[in-house]
Amino acid sequence: MSTRIIGLLLAAGAGRRYGQPKVLVDNWLYVAVDALFGGGCDEVAVLLGAAVVAVPSGASTVTVADWNQGLSASVRAGLAYAGQIAADYAVLHVVDTPDVGDAVVARVVQRAVASDSGLARACFAECPGHPVVIARRHWPAVMVGLTGDEGAGSYLRNASGLQLVECGDLASGRDFDSYR
Repeated sequence: MSTRIIGLLLAAGAGRRYGQPKVLVDNWLYVAVDALFGGGCDEVAVLLGAAVVAVPSGASTVTVADWNQGLSASVRAGLAYAGQIAADYAVLHVVDTPDVGDAVVARVVQRAVASDSGLARACFAECPGHPVVIARRHWPAVMVGLTGDEGAGSYLRNASGLQLVECGDLASGRDFDSYR
């Protein structure tokens, strides 16, 4: 039996501080989808809401109807989709970290799959970032704690066995929240 891994690209927000939906910026969408596929995801779903765009070939689209409720809506929709396709692991990634490539995704996925907890999170210079990998058995508890503009962070802060995976040698992990 093989392990099925889905990449969930969180790209539904309006990017109010940035000035536009970040899914529309440069080639960030393509870079992030390539990182997920190249890092070991069998399938990639792009979570869209404020802006609906064509996604790269091979990726699926999941429309987040309540995207304006914050990041929690995207994580909820993504994990629900991952459950429908019977994935074993979900890789949560964000569209606004354009220097995070497939080597980062692969390192975090490998650590999660090899760990007893099934949980891993990229860190950059010891600061938590994305991607985050969550085994299916954690999804119900993650869903319970989702609220507003916070994703899986509240669950991960208290999760036993979370593997923090230093990736600062591969990328900065910088999250672009405002226009340069």
